[in-house]
Amino acid sequence: MKNGKRMTQALSTYNKSTAYPVDEAFTHVLETAKAKFDETVELHVKLGVDGRNADQQVRGVVVLPHGTGKSVRVLVIAKGDKADEATKAGADFVGAEEIVAKIQGGWLDFDVCITTPDMMGVVGRVARVLGPKGLMPNPKSGTVTMDVKKAITEVKAGKVEYRLDKTNNVHVILGKVSFGKEKLMENYRTIIDALQKAKPAAAKGQYFKNISVCSTMGPGVKIVTTM
Repeated sequence: MKNGKRMTQALSTYNKSTAYPVDEAFTHVLETAKAKFDETVELHVKLGVDGRNADQQVRGVVVLPHGTGKSVRVLVIAKGDKADEATKAGADFVGAEEIVAKIQGGWLDFDVCITTPDMMGVVGRVARVLGPKGLMPNPKSGTVTMDVKKAITEVKAGKVEYRLDKTNNVHVILGKVSFGKEKLMENYRTIIDALQKAKPAAAKGQYFKNISVCSTMGPGVKIVTTM
């Protein structure tokens, strides 16, 4: 497919096949972000693992020091005191069976779903809806918890989940172009450190196979992998 004028111009400013040091890579990303809106900056990492094996799964959560720049709509499925706690903590939507029925009817206007352990049976009714969209609460991501207030606070502050896809890649939002290079690089290092710590013991050979960053409308820029 032929590149548009904007993409062709962006690709002329650097070598797409070259892997750059982190600082230089982010300079290229910001220089090629020419859209009229505040583009999102994304990180894509190819890991040297085989996600088909249970002992080589990579999944976790991390709170970015500068957040993602994205307004996150939080749904909390809880009852009683925990529902009240969720409301006071700033949850956008709070409910129980009635909100699960709403989801069954096609409503999905939220970005993160948090629930308490006692409500997992109710939430399970919509697992087939939430699961494929990455919205199903999970203890490993901190979204099944009795500490509802903490979970909401972390999500609103910029907590992101990372996990392997079917091709052993991890995709994470780093922030917005308007953050500037230093803040984006700090978020980047936070995620890379988290991925390094999450390296499975069963993983052999080079762990970081390929790392690239890009803006919403810009081309990908490779980063040198030294780990």
